[in-house]
Amino acid sequence: MNEMTMIGDEAYRAAKELLEIAGLKKGDLFVVGCSTSEVGGAEIGSFSSPELAEMVFGGIYQATEEAEVYLVAQCCEHLNRALVLEREAAQRYGYEAVNVIPQPKAGGSFATAAYKAFEEPVMVEHVKAHAGMDIGDTLIGMHLKDVAVPVRIRTTQIGDAHVVCARTRPKYIGGGRAVYAEE
Repeated sequence: MNEMTMIGDEAYRAAKELLEIAGLKKGDLFVVGCSTSEVGGAEIGSFSSPELAEMVFGGIYQATEEAEVYLVAQCCEHLNRALVLEREAAQRYGYEAVNVIPQPKAGGSFATAAYKAFEEPVMVEHVKAHAGMDIGDTLIGMHLKDVAVPVRIRTTQIGDAHVVCARTRPKYIGGGRAVYAEE
């Protein structure tokens, strides 16, 4: 197995494990930020790689398709961390489209791969995802629902990039007398 295939496999395993732990339901949003520079062993933003992006995206996309959740790809800061998702998902959640097309050096290679692969891609400025994966310290927290909970998975790296995962849960309100549903 070559290094590119191994990276795709790592991405698939990481996404599959997180999706299982997070307990997402059909149609939920799964946001991913990915620095292919970091995956390849370089400093974030310094070595964008469309080839690595396609491998990482392919593995994650396969896992989200199997789980029947929407994959949302975060762009880099050059596009203000805008996001790529399927038009159907944007419409379902009421997200307004913006007009930009990600490129490897303006949006990032991962978002570019998503834009090319999705059936009907659309760009939006914000989402409130149910879970997410940050590959290479890209800071996805702004695109998660309000209460994010860290999730530890066995795959701690994809290539050379650090992986951080989170799921979300409803807010606990009501104080000491409140009773909460166990989930």
